[in-house]
Amino acid sequence: MELSDLPSIDALAAELSQAYELPAPIVTGAARQAVDTARIEIRAGRDADPTGIASSLLADIAAARPRQVINATGVLLHTNLGRAPVTTSTAKVSGMILTGASNVEIDVRTGRRSKRHSYLDALIPIVTGAEAGFAVNNNAGALLLTLASVAGSGGKVAVSRGELIEIGGSFRLPDLMAASGAELVEVGTTNRTRVADYAAVADHVDAILKVHPSNYRIDGFAEEATYSELADLSATNGIPFIADVGSGLIDETAPWLSGCDRSWLANEPGVIQTVGTGADLVLFSGDKLLGGPQGGIIVGKAEAVAQAKRHPIARAVRLDGSSIAAIADTFELYANQHVTEIPFWSMVCAGLDEIESRSQAVIHGVNAAVTIVEGASLPGAGSTPGATIPTRLIRLEGDADRSWSKLAEAPSPVIASRRDGFAYIDLRSVLPADDAAVRAALIAATA
Repeated sequence: MELSDLPSIDALAAELSQAYELPAPIVTGAARQAVDTARIEIRAGRDADPTGIASSLLADIAAARPRQVINATGVLLHTNLGRAPVTTSTAKVSGMILTGASNVEIDVRTGRRSKRHSYLDALIPIVTGAEAGFAVNNNAGALLLTLASVAGSGGKVAVSRGELIEIGGSFRLPDLMAASGAELVEVGTTNRTRVADYAAVADHVDAILKVHPSNYRIDGFAEEATYSELADLSATNGIPFIADVGSGLIDETAPWLSGCDRSWLANEPGVIQTVGTGADLVLFSGDKLLGGPQGGIIVGKAEAVAQAKRHPIARAVRLDGSSIAAIADTFELYANQHVTEIPFWSMVCAGLDEIESRSQAVIHGVNAAVTIVEGASLPGAGSTPGATIPTRLIRLEGDADRSWSKLAEAPSPVIASRRDGFAYIDLRSVLPADDAAVRAALIAATA
């Protein structure tokens, strides 16, 4: 191609707009960038295809455009797929707030300004057993706010070396602590940290932090101080104890799982039990085992919670009205003992016979080699590391990458898993209402 052969930006954008349903400025911008790149390549003596360059740019943008997909991976809380799906009622109440005005900061009885957390202030303590509680945008925000409010600029916080975690996106606890202004004081060793290790520094730190390692587990020659031990040590030394329990399991006993397997929850700390140890502040996620929308929940002693709410960072990590409504609706399900209506917990409770029956219905009449095999689902999102839940899998014979791609190309994209040279569909992580869409995608993928 010669420079004189380069298309005009408008002509290229018009051509591309037929293939990509994206805002016109995005298409025009890609066309401009492609023509500029092609011009550089031609001047350097290399061949160039402006249409191909622009198409590649727009394909990446179109793939990232938010849309709903079907999680058939068997990872119930899949971080890359949005973690916990919420109930229809939660989505409805959130949508109502989004599409109109709301009482987010107004008392409808008087017309005067009110606090946006007033309802959560009343609801969260009922469910968690804490004196007080409120919510922010996510658990990292909750920890940032808590450290800043408790330790302040230059305050020292003791943390076990075995709990200096890194989570997704290379996000490291020491970095967050530095951002909060708190100074990290490492205690113990990677695999063994006793209460005596904390006691050795308790007289010259401003707080003790225990972080539940949600996405990994140290087995073998290992030891850690308990929540109760650290709560007692902190109280004796007159310093706050912060417990980040991560996943948001409200109650270790999970009474809503009557008749369902609970073994996979072993060693997962419960919010109610951790509050009961006397921890000053307990933090957890909203979109993991709680089963709600993204959020970071802060509960604990009234004065410690109030201090966090007064800190300037609280405004930077605060929730909007729709998120408050969604979190409130989730906590109402716990308060009203309707926990199994939450999609995550209904997925957990689905029996093997139910998964088998649904799988048989999905593959019925499929004109290809598909097989139902035994397998294991994962709770996901870093919750209960190493734990699995027995399930049944639909295994697609043939090239795994091709099968996976064909399922993902469906009108309702079905995201499967790939391993051992096969693609697998696990209906435990699929909402039953989506089984028909999975079946249609499977038929198309195996045609």
